[in-house]
Amino acid sequence: MRSCQKILLLLVIITIAPATNLFSQVLPDSTIKKIDNLFKAWDKTNTPGCAVGIVRNDSLIFAKGYGMANLEYGIPITPETIFHMASVSKQFTAYSIVLLAQQGKLQLDDDIHKYLAWFPDLKEKITIRNLLNHTSGIRDQWQLLAISGTRLDDVITQDHIIKILSKQQALNFKPGAQNSYSNSGFTMLAEIVRSITGQSLRQFTDSAIFKPLGMNNTHFHDDYTEIVPNRSYSYSYDVRGLTHYANSILSYATVGATSLFTNINDMSKWLMNFYDHKVGDQQDIALLTEKAKLSNGKELTYASGIVSDKYKGWQQFSHGGSDAGYRTFVTVLPGLKMGFIVFSNLGVINPGDKAYEIADLFIRDSSKPAAAMLPVKPNISMAIVKDTTRIKEYMGDYMSEDGVRFSYNLQHQTVFWKFPGNFHLLVKAGADTFFSFNDPTVTFVFSKASGQWVVNEYWPGDSRLLVKYVADTSQPDDLLQQYTGVFYCPELDCTYGIALKNHHLVLTNDKYNDAPLALAGANDLFSDTWWMSHLKVLRNSKKQIKGFEVNSGRVMHLLFNKIE
Repeated sequence: MRSCQKILLLLVIITIAPATNLFSQVLPDSTIKKIDNLFKAWDKTNTPGCAVGIVRNDSLIFAKGYGMANLEYGIPITPETIFHMASVSKQFTAYSIVLLAQQGKLQLDDDIHKYLAWFPDLKEKITIRNLLNHTSGIRDQWQLLAISGTRLDDVITQDHIIKILSKQQALNFKPGAQNSYSNSGFTMLAEIVRSITGQSLRQFTDSAIFKPLGMNNTHFHDDYTEIVPNRSYSYSYDVRGLTHYANSILSYATVGATSLFTNINDMSKWLMNFYDHKVGDQQDIALLTEKAKLSNGKELTYASGIVSDKYKGWQQFSHGGSDAGYRTFVTVLPGLKMGFIVFSNLGVINPGDKAYEIADLFIRDSSKPAAAMLPVKPNISMAIVKDTTRIKEYMGDYMSEDGVRFSYNLQHQTVFWKFPGNFHLLVKAGADTFFSFNDPTVTFVFSKASGQWVVNEYWPGDSRLLVKYVADTSQPDDLLQQYTGVFYCPELDCTYGIALKNHHLVLTNDKYNDAPLALAGANDLFSDTWWMSHLKVLRNSKKQIKGFEVNSGRVMHLLFNKIE
């Protein structure tokens, strides 16, 4: 009798043993040790951490958790732990649209107004494809909400975002002309699914994608009051040290761009579907991963809610996500029938970097060596600049039209590229040309245009132009006084003030602390707020200030009129 009880107990232990051990047995101990070493800094009971998965052929060959899902209650991360996916959610929204297109219920080049009567007529055709590819020109919802005074840890619902988008009076650019990441577009895609099917995105994806794939612990979280068992909290660091950011996500009830909840085990089934189709077919995957093209014919690496490019010569489809303290990344390489998954609940971890460090244990480089003009592995001595006379002319602060600001500084005969919280060593590659020491594919070319220094920044598939400026925070009060006043935005129904305090301009709003403003030239004001970092001053025919535009990141030409 005792013998039977022991056998029964052993069976129970095997049944409930962590999936980690079962999966890990598929890989050699030496490989498992290398993976463990990548995450050893978080493999503790006093820190958040990561969940990791490796897919090969039709199996999840490795799945393991490192660190804690919840520090307050001492709950560890496992492959079953639920994470908020942030922008990894987008590919599922996009696939929903693809499935509807293949069923003949929509066409990707349909005008969105056919399905979204509430979106204003801005005298431009905006297609479903534009939303999928981030080429619509529609301003980003999170930045619009922040400008309007909504804190991103407030309760934010789908209706809240629809209302703010329905009041838009202009686009960032003509649809198809540029590529600018817009979460708004994917919220609108979720509403297109609702318009066509009569189902919420959660309902449609559950029946059309998740259940057929056996993703039984996955859903679009559209009710912020809903309890989700086995869910992780998110954490990051601030001046107090480690701080949790769970409330930032608990208050979300908006889907399409974000809010997918899933775990390693379920996500592995989705990655397998890219090469072993159980939902849709190869034609659907091809449509999902078809690279976007701008109206000028330029091809992008972005497809529909997913990036399509190559890693070590192999085709890969990937995407990352970042929200509050959650950081997520998935990539699948169909030619190898492999995929790599890293989810984190600690805001300082880069899951993409970790995913590729794991991938490097399995993938050989199949790409052909290319004739390189620049050294692939520069050494520190190459960064030393012997003659700095001309370089000193163009060192300084630069800005782009959309408010991106970088500085380039010469220190001890070396040049550094700096932006908030980061600096990178540059290596001189030619006359007024540099490349990043850490990533030689990122280059900078300085030149003069109309007597003004500019820099063209290039990276694979894209570029950016920045103009040199001098920020001046020490102008006399009588000059600064002309910038003061009260400014109203009719689109967002919100008001900001520019005031002169202690001989400095500050941006004021009832919802936020005062933000110091720096003046560059006569018509550019900068703040350290991420949602209104660049204000372009507008003047009338008499050179009097009549308002300003917010030209900052994913929001361009947002008008504020001076009312006082």
